Amino acid sequence: MPRTCAACVVLRKEKRYPTQTMENQGEQATAPQGATPQADDRTTIALVDDDRNILTTVSIALQAEGFATRVYSDGEAALTALLDNPPDLAIFDIKMPKMDGMELLRRLRENSALPVIFLTSKDDEQDEEAGFQMGADDYIAKPFSLRLLLARIRAILRRSDARRPLPLEVGEKAAEIIERGRLRMDPARHHVTWDGKPVSLTVTEFLLLEALALHPGVIKSRNQLMDAAYPDDTYVDDRTVDSHIKRMRRKFRSVDNDFSSIETLYGAGYSFSDG
Repeated sequence: MPRTCAACVVLRKEKRYPTQTMENQGEQATAPQGATPQADDRTTIALVDDDRNILTTVSIALQAEGFATRVYSDGEAALTALLDNPPDLAIFDIKMPKMDGMELLRRLRENSALPVIFLTSKDDEQDEEAGFQMGADDYIAKPFSLRLLLARIRAILRRSDARRPLPLEVGEKAAEIIERGRLRMDPARHHVTWDGKPVSLTVTEFLLLEALALHPGVIKSRNQLMDAAYPDDTYVDDRTVDSHIKRMRRKFRSVDNDFSSIETLYGAGYSFSDG
């Protein structure tokens, strides 16, 4: 039986996009027929996948929705480009030659909090949990719905935009700095320090920590934390919050081995202690 492109199967049920060829990897993909040229300030999404059909299908669909795209066929080629010229969001496959998506994300997270979605055929729970533990902002299994992918992209970009400093309107107050013991959070700049040392958090991790730190000592259930980090009615499994919390703890322990301010209340949720 001939191999079928998973994304193309979904396209039969959804909005059809014209088929186009791709330009060289790392370049913007060819725009759909009839598309109006866009300014250079469009939101840019990087796609990293060794499946050319996926790159073509997803890139054209994103461009039809007004996004600019850059494409890479392996993680090794993508890493330098993502660090030197970061897009607004990146989508990674996991199984790729030269450098797989997990290793790409691990190396990226050493220097960047760029929002990342895994889009992969590895669909069991262990793979998904590993992806979140590595610092992914979302995880979507193939075969996938383009409608769902676009919804997840927009949700993450909205959360990311909420953390960016914007010019203040007349009479508007800047977002207040959050200080809890040795923790300092600057929501306007998406900046976190512990005892004066910077801690790089993803957008989702920042929102989870903010929800806890704003109410020290108060137990937040997983549902409450999911609402804080995913305010767009996006379905998220309980394990996703647990994975983000584990990764946050590791990040803080990398600057303070004794960090224990994020407490687990088994059967209830999590709380932040500023003592």
